[in-house]
Amino acid sequence: MHSFSQVDVFSSDPFLGNPVAVVHDADGVTDGEMARFAHWTNLSETTYLLPPTDPAADYRLRIWTPDRELPFAGHPTLGSAHAWLEAGGVPRNDGELVQECGAGLVRIRQDGRLAFEAPPLLRSGPVDAADRSRIAAALRLSDSDLVDLAWVDNGPGWVACLLVSAEAVLACRPDLGAFENLEVGIVGPYGDPAEAGADVEVRAFVPSMGIGEDPVTGSLNAGIAQWLAGDRLPTSYVASQGTALGRRGRVHVERSGDTVWVGGDAVTAITGRVVL
Repeated sequence: MHSFSQVDVFSSDPFLGNPVAVVHDADGVTDGEMARFAHWTNLSETTYLLPPTDPAADYRLRIWTPDRELPFAGHPTLGSAHAWLEAGGVPRNDGELVQECGAGLVRIRQDGRLAFEAPPLLRSGPVDAADRSRIAAALRLSDSDLVDLAWVDNGPGWVACLLVSAEAVLACRPDLGAFENLEVGIVGPYGDPAEAGADVEVRAFVPSMGIGEDPVTGSLNAGIAQWLAGDRLPTSYVASQGTALGRRGRVHVERSGDTVWVGGDAVTAITGRVVL
């Protein structure tokens, strides 16, 4: 039997962000048990907290979607760090946690709200014409609707599309069956950020992970910031995500040089015990 937390991430109010299921003290849980429980929770990600194997890390994290394991994901990183601290975890260094995961060591800053340092992109750069055409068709948009595209893959496989406005992002009605193996994010700026309460609107389509649209997505926002922050977006901004699903996610992004921090609030919604 293991302690269990379900944490809502990128919201200070329960049920308005993106939940992650966190299993504590998961040493001894087999891969098959991890996969089975993640499939059963049917959340975008379920995580397992383990002792670190790297002496520089505070804990080790394994991250599963309903269908597969991921080397890195953003909202599970923040939610699991929140759960680890809430369970009494004490980081080696004041004000900073170090998470060991499939992508390596990830720093997590404690500064009012938790924020992770975006890992290096595994794939970046322009999208070829064939993929661009396939993405436009899946989004049910014309090629001219796509202001720009780029690979921003830091583990899940993201490709990001810049649209002309936040309104265009919210109006998108994709054909989820047409994405095949692509994980696609779209982003567009708000004309009046003060009125909107955010600088941009983001959406993430991930049918290949066993879900359709992810409510709020740290890894995608990290990749978008590595692509656009300081160029077409400010070096510090707030992204809204989940609006189309009735959520109110807020992702706080800050870029300093080549370093991108992605942060958000987190609140525990469920605690208990689970038998795996």
